[in-house]
Amino acid sequence: MFGGLLQFHFMQNAYLAGTLVALLAGAAGYFVVLRGQTFAAHMLSQVGFPGAAAAVLAHVSPVLGLIAFCVAAALGIGWIGRGLEPGHRAESAAVGSILAFSLGLGLLFFRLYAGSAQAMYAFLFGSILGIADRDVLVTLAVAVAALIVLAWVGRPLVFASVDPDVAEARGVPVRLLSVGFLVVMALSVAITVQIVGTLLIFALLVAPGAAALQLTPRPLLGLGLSVALALVFTWLGLALAYFSDFPVGFFITTLAFGAYLAVRGLKAVRAWA
Repeated sequence: MFGGLLQFHFMQNAYLAGTLVALLAGAAGYFVVLRGQTFAAHMLSQVGFPGAAAAVLAHVSPVLGLIAFCVAAALGIGWIGRGLEPGHRAESAAVGSILAFSLGLGLLFFRLYAGSAQAMYAFLFGSILGIADRDVLVTLAVAVAALIVLAWVGRPLVFASVDPDVAEARGVPVRLLSVGFLVVMALSVAITVQIVGTLLIFALLVAPGAAALQLTPRPLLGLGLSVALALVFTWLGLALAYFSDFPVGFFITTLAFGAYLAVRGLKAVRAWA
């Protein structure tokens, strides 16, 4: 039954883009959870909607609009929340302010757009089965660049995430790392939106990392588990959507949430035993 899964070009594009997105989202998502910046990730996912809407309105690739708006919002968090630790309440206030403004822009662009609303809804719920060759190439370029950056700053980023005060005292550029990671997270969100949409972004950006942190405290192993889980959720979700009438986002989010619940349940059982 699964032999013909990749016989169509749209499924080949879906698996190529899905694999790239899962690699980046799984890697970046581990640090998102470790640093307590899930609300910032949520804000960036919502910023993706006005970005895509602006691109559609300007008749350019929506992926470019997603990347531009998400990166601008990440730099905005870095500037407004400078001097604050990740996950701090003051940073959350800055994130919420940017979120409110971006949603207002999204409403404006939606009202100005004269075409079909289906193009907008695709970025709310995902449209991976309709991704074009051009968008696959953009996804490849963004994913490779972001993964290279993460591999380069991985060790000091873990140090700065776990104990920023000691890391800064040891000469680690904590502030620069924080802003740089926000940009990487923005790129992750921008290309992940193509899979699950802005409303379901946590399926790939948070759930794998959260489950991995429950399974092991070792950073390298946890990072590998987060990426592996993101890949499994994406591949299985695409396969199940291909052989059913249900959307890809539903399967990916269900698999991610079910895996996280299973990990938490297993940990609770072991603690009780």
